[in-house]
Amino acid sequence: MFKYLSPIISILLISCGHPHYKDPHIIIETNYGDIEVELYPDKAPKTVAAFLSYTDSGYFTKSSFYRVLKTEDMAGNNYGLIQGGIWQTNEKQYPNLAGIVHESTKQTGLSHVSGTISLARTTPGTANTEFFICVGDQTQFDYGNNGVADGQGFAAFGAVFKGMDIVRKIQDQPCRGESFIEKVSIDKIRRL
Repeated sequence: MFKYLSPIISILLISCGHPHYKDPHIIIETNYGDIEVELYPDKAPKTVAAFLSYTDSGYFTKSSFYRVLKTEDMAGNNYGLIQGGIWQTNEKQYPNLAGIVHESTKQTGLSHVSGTISLARTTPGTANTEFFICVGDQTQFDYGNNGVADGQGFAAFGAVFKGMDIVRKIQDQPCRGESFIEKVSIDKIRRL
């Protein structure tokens, strides 16, 4: 009887190695460590579907975090964001990607709290591969607030599940204005 338990226990241990979450998770692999992000397809279906299609197509391989916002409050804590994507690393592909239908935070019920991942854009419907992660609450980027001139806000579509320490480490890298002096490499983004 015990000879049959070993394969069963092995199967159970293997299945425990990759947790099964209700929502999809992605891993952003950087030279500072991995950031695990949970996506919310029930709330932002078009945004999540597009982002996962870019992930599955390998667009984010050898991309980068290139933009940073830092603000120090009186206690010395940083807040702001880090922004990345393919804009500065895949110049052939980037201009050919169609914009994603804008899913505002009014539609999704999400908010730009610390750890939120959201799409960068110029006007509604122009967002595609460029994204940012909030460090500290950035609710000015929600629909109806003053963070965007048109009042439509940005399209939040998930949140950091593990790795905010890595996000902060990236944010702490030297910058000139809103640009990192040296871009932070995103080796790839993959589904968990």
